[in-house]
Amino acid sequence: MIRVLVADDQSAVRAGLVLILGSAPDIEVAGEAADGEQAVALARELRPDVVLMDVQMPRLDGVAATRIVVGEQLADVLVLTTFDLDEYVFGALRAGAAGFLLKNTDAKDLIAAVRTVAGGEGVVAPAVTRRLIAEFAAKPVREPAADPAVLRELTRREREVLSCLGEGLSNAAVAERLDMAEATVKTHVSRLLGKLGLRSRVQAAVLAQELGI
Repeated sequence: MIRVLVADDQSAVRAGLVLILGSAPDIEVAGEAADGEQAVALARELRPDVVLMDVQMPRLDGVAATRIVVGEQLADVLVLTTFDLDEYVFGALRAGAAGFLLKNTDAKDLIAAVRTVAGGEGVVAPAVTRRLIAEFAAKPVREPAADPAVLRELTRREREVLSCLGEGLSNAAVAERLDMAEATVKTHVSRLLGKLGLRSRVQAAVLAQELGI
């Protein structure tokens, strides 16, 4: 079973999410949180597989909560937002979220996204990734630009995998593109994330885009 913690400050939205997730035979809603602080506390207590995290919540926003949950390796985080492109989304991705969904995502896609994140992959589609990067690049730079020197730590194969992540490809698509087993792709992704000090494949995609590889 995939254990999910639902964090949203609107009770009606939480109820709807719980109802949708509960309809899947392989998903169990482990708990509900009404704000960011409660989300972090419950993540520490329940150790769910995935936290479905709203962005704008009282006491502690979803970005800050994501940073703590991911930083303490409590769960993978799938961010929910009413905005497809805003500063909160970028902050959440940089905080280590595995991806994000819009709140108008239909039930089938929501369930599929939770399964994808629980399986260790991101859920930002290639088209959305391109929009994210374009919007990110258009904003004032608040952090130093990525240093190409970080790539020196990677093997040639790991660089190729990183490039594929920058296109938003799934492990299966990377395996097909590079003619390797999917399990081998997962190993390369894990190793390159460790070498680059990144928390998620989505962060890797952002870095790949920033470096133009």
